[in-house]
Amino acid sequence: MTERLYYTDSYIRDFEADITDRADGSRRIYLNRTAFYPTSGGQPFDTGQLGGVLVTDVVDEGDRIAHLLAEPLAGSRVAGRLDWPRRFDHMQQHTGQHLLSAVLAGELGLPTVAVHFGKESSTLDLDAGSLTTDQSRLAEEKANELVAQNLPVEVGFEAAESAAGLRKPSDRRGTLRLISISGLDRSACGGTHVRATGEIGAILIRKVERVRKGVRLEFLCGSRATQQARADHTLLAQLAADLSAAPEELPHLISAQREDLKQAAALNRELEQKLDLLRARELYAAAGPETTGIRRVLVRDHEESLESLRGLAQAITSLPKVIFVGAVPSPPSVVLAASADTGIDAAGLLKSLLTSVGGRGGGSSRLAQGIVPGRAQLEKVVMSLGSADTSSQT
Repeated sequence: MTERLYYTDSYIRDFEADITDRADGSRRIYLNRTAFYPTSGGQPFDTGQLGGVLVTDVVDEGDRIAHLLAEPLAGSRVAGRLDWPRRFDHMQQHTGQHLLSAVLAGELGLPTVAVHFGKESSTLDLDAGSLTTDQSRLAEEKANELVAQNLPVEVGFEAAESAAGLRKPSDRRGTLRLISISGLDRSACGGTHVRATGEIGAILIRKVERVRKGVRLEFLCGSRATQQARADHTLLAQLAADLSAAPEELPHLISAQREDLKQAAALNRELEQKLDLLRARELYAAAGPETTGIRRVLVRDHEESLESLRGLAQAITSLPKVIFVGAVPSPPSVVLAASADTGIDAAGLLKSLLTSVGGRGGGSSRLAQGIVPGRAQLEKVVMSLGSADTSSQT
C-alpha cells in the first residue's frame, strides 16, 4: 500500500521513499509513500523527478500508485521532487473549482454535475437549462469576493455515514477525505488544494455553452487567469492599433465594417451576375444553332474555377434553347446546364456519363456538376456532352 502524502499536506515538494516493487524493466516503480498525485477526479497527475529521473505519468491502482519513468531507475530508496509550478497550478484550479461550484449552487441554485481540469483551462458541467451573461458575471464577481476574503481551506477525515453538510452527497463508504472552505463549502475530494482562498488568485469565467442537457462553463484561476487576461489585452491593443481606434471604439467600428462588407459583398454578387450575363450573351451569339435549334456553349478555359463556371452556366441557361458545358482540369470536373426549353435533364444525363467513367456528381434538371478520376475521363465526358447527339437525350 502506498501512503499518499498529498492527502494531509499538498505543499510537500520533496520527499524520500522506499521502492517496494518494479515493472517494465524498472521504468514503472512503486513506493511505500509518495507526494505525486495520480490522475484522478478530473485532476491531472503530477510530474517531477524520482532519483533524478523524469516522472512521465502517475497511475492510481487502488491500494498503490505506479510511477512511470522516462528511463529505468536502480536502487531501493529514492528521493522525489515535484514540479511545483505544475502542482500549485493544479491546486489553484481545483480549489477555485470548489469555490465557484459552491457559489453557483448557493447563489443561483445550479449544481455541478461534472468537472474537467485541462492543461490550459478547466470546465464545469452544470445541471441547468441556461446560464445568462448576468448570472455568469454575478458568479464570477461573488467568487472573487470570496477569494479576497482569504477564507481558510481545511482538510479533514470523517466516517461517510456521519459526514453532514456536503455540497454533493458521496456514495463512498468508510472514511471520507473532506475539503472545507470556511463558512462556504464542504466536499468529499481526494485532490490537492491551497490553504486559503487568497492563494487561488483571480477567477475568470471565459465561456459558457450548451452541452447535451446542461451548460458547460469554462474557467481559469490564478496565474492562468492573469496570463489569459494579459493575452486578451495584448490582442485587443493590437486590433485597436491596426484599426487606428481606441479599444472601447472597436465594437462600434467592427459592427460598421461588417455592415460595409455585407453591402460590398451584395454589390459584388450583383456585378458578377451582370458580367456573367454579358459574357453569356457573347458566347450565346457566337454559338450557331444546331438543326434542332439548340445552341451548345463549351468553356474549357484553364483560368476558370468551378464556381465561376456555375455562375456562367446559370446566366447562359436564362437564354432560350441552350446547353452549357464547362470543364476545369484540377480537380477534373465538369458542369452541365440546359435551359428548360431543351427538354434535357442535366442531372440525369451527367450522372449517366459520370458513372460510365468512374466519376460522381449530381444536381438538378437545369444544372449539374461532377468530378472524374482524371483528365482522360474528363475528356471523354466533355466530348460526349459536346456532341449534337446530346440534344436528343432526356
